Amino acid sequence: MASGGEGPGTSSPKPYKYSNRLSKERSPYLLQHAHNPVDWFPWGQEAFDKAKSEDKPIFLSVGYSTCHWCHVMERESFEDEEIGKILSENFVCIKVDREERPDVDKVYMTFVQATSGGGGWPMSVWLTPDLKPFIGGTYFPPRDTGRRPGLNTILLRILEQWQGNRESLESSGERVLEALRKGTAITASEDQTPPSGPDVANRCFQQLAHSYDEDYGGFREAPKFPSPVNLMFLLSFWAVNRSSSDGEEALQMVLHTLRMMAVGGIHDHVAQGFHRYSTDSSWHVPHFEKMLYDQAQLVVAYITAYQVSREQFFADVAHDVLRYVSRDLSDKSGGFYSAEDADSLPMFDSSEKKEGAFCVWTAAEIRELLSEIVEGATGGATKADIFMHHYGVKEQGNVQPEQDPHGELLGQNVLIVRYSAELTAAHFGLDVERVHEILASSRTKLAEVRRARPLPHLDSKMLASWNGLMLSGFARAGAVLGDKALLKRAEEAADFLQKHLWDESERKMVHSCYRGDEMEVEQIESPITGFLDDYAYVVAGLLDLFEATQEVKWLEWAEELQLKQNQLFWDEQGSGYFCSDPSDPTVLLRLKQDQDGAEPSANSVSALNLLRLSHLTGRQDWLARCQRLLAAFSDRLVRVPIALPDMVRGLMALHYSLKQIVICGQPDAEDTANLIACVHSLFLPHKVLLVIDGGTDGFLHQRLPALSSLRPLQGRATAFVCQNFVCTLPVTCPEELRRLLLE
Repeated sequence: MASGGEGPGTSSPKPYKYSNRLSKERSPYLLQHAHNPVDWFPWGQEAFDKAKSEDKPIFLSVGYSTCHWCHVMERESFEDEEIGKILSENFVCIKVDREERPDVDKVYMTFVQATSGGGGWPMSVWLTPDLKPFIGGTYFPPRDTGRRPGLNTILLRILEQWQGNRESLESSGERVLEALRKGTAITASEDQTPPSGPDVANRCFQQLAHSYDEDYGGFREAPKFPSPVNLMFLLSFWAVNRSSSDGEEALQMVLHTLRMMAVGGIHDHVAQGFHRYSTDSSWHVPHFEKMLYDQAQLVVAYITAYQVSREQFFADVAHDVLRYVSRDLSDKSGGFYSAEDADSLPMFDSSEKKEGAFCVWTAAEIRELLSEIVEGATGGATKADIFMHHYGVKEQGNVQPEQDPHGELLGQNVLIVRYSAELTAAHFGLDVERVHEILASSRTKLAEVRRARPLPHLDSKMLASWNGLMLSGFARAGAVLGDKALLKRAEEAADFLQKHLWDESERKMVHSCYRGDEMEVEQIESPITGFLDDYAYVVAGLLDLFEATQEVKWLEWAEELQLKQNQLFWDEQGSGYFCSDPSDPTVLLRLKQDQDGAEPSANSVSALNLLRLSHLTGRQDWLARCQRLLAAFSDRLVRVPIALPDMVRGLMALHYSLKQIVICGQPDAEDTANLIACVHSLFLPHKVLLVIDGGTDGFLHQRLPALSSLRPLQGRATAFVCQNFVCTLPVTCPEELRRLLLE
């Protein structure tokens, strides 16, 4: 590809034949199209004005930098000079990075899904000069293939219709938009209350159980996504149904899914982290891109599974993901990058990228790298024999043809754990500890070799929203494991957000920033203002960091962000939050995200944020706001709770009400630390934690005057468990506190 994989700071061995306005942008995705023979504009007023002054239709192309089919369409169509000429002469061409402008993406994806029955990226939409869509689709081949028209043909047909049948095009587009305005409206009447928490939770559990794969875990058929929102709901469901068969089933569904994913090929056994999804039902052959938001949410899922089961396996996987993020997705400023691509060059002299090239292995490579004979192993086995047996490596490759439609993985192996360490040890007549050592040293050797391969493209933009999710991952894992290094990394991430993605003068979030040519953090000329996701995810991350560190400054900032979120996005008429600023005239639909998908809906996250903040700051009006938010989504929650499992967690928390666990003691004392560790060792989805030192000053005492009446018993660190303004008798022993919390 002429531009795939390039970003700031990469120099080209030869001058480009074409350059366009996108070369001045910072988004890695836009930069990938900076040298197309297409007169691209970024989303903005310059493009809108040109469309109006020249009365031309707009061609809007939306994707993201690690999207495989976006790369394909760029190579096939946008590097094609004939197509470039048609586009540039007859349309105003706008290129959008969906991760930079999720508001634009959501509006036009809603249109594409409504008019074509499907959606995805790259997304191709044609708009009137006033931004109203009239035709849309996803990937198009450059030329006609069989019955499928190519982009070339489609462009000429649209031009013909625009010139001869424009009124009909515009009116049909307007009718769809009007229907979408009505169909996407989510509102609550003045006196409406949220639905029953236990009833909705039971229905959500039943719907998930119905779609659960008992063999390999996960939900539905292939392609199979990790879906951490489902797993976290099921863990919360178990927490309030521990003694029931449904509760036990929910827990086993989670633990089995997490185990199968961890041993599967979706988990990178050599360089850690998780790929985006599996192309098969057994988690074997993944789509190889790695997304920050997946790593963030999976850390929380695995560390929670560890809290519940106390199985070290789950803590190890969480640590594994955090190692990957710290090494490969971390900026020196403290921020986190967005993603790693699925495609890369197989060798430095290759001309074409292939999916998974960075991650896969031939049997011959492994035999050569791990040729050392293992002393005492049956039949004079080498390290390669043991490794290949354990990870399912086959001489002819272990990827089935149906999982490799383009033949990119022919003869290659995707590592997947086929046997337990105990079975592998028995097979080769070795003890288990020795097998663990052999597998670990072999993985290390393969990791060194992989680092010498051509690297996949790194999307180095840093998004407030996804950084907020990753902040939660480090904070939650650090708290559960009592790991100060993880908590320090979480605080570095929070400092980064405050320094680079918080506009101090405007007191507003900024959505994105970028890695510059000299590896410094850069901002674009007109920074993209924060969206609802940015506020909601960062508030959640700050609350997790506050509970992990008890640094009040993080709680104070979370409160300020929540106030600003309410001001910018709250729907005063219908309740709930709009995804983006409803006053922006270029965003045609005022949407409220009503689905927890690869990322949770910001309304779902906000429901829990409001509840937690109401108990941490004494703001009772935020408890009422949470109720109104949940009431607005009542219809969806009652009918298809499986669409909003994260919001069901908020509904459950409202029903059961949060416990305030207050620990009074000297912050650095061992007895205080023991009580805090006891709280963090348990999965308590309906709690907030406060640690006070017996003083009566400061933010917490101002907001929660009742704290002033709580004192340590006989100079020892003391815990109080309060709910609905009633506190239990104080306890000083971690075992007593544990019993109290599990009642």
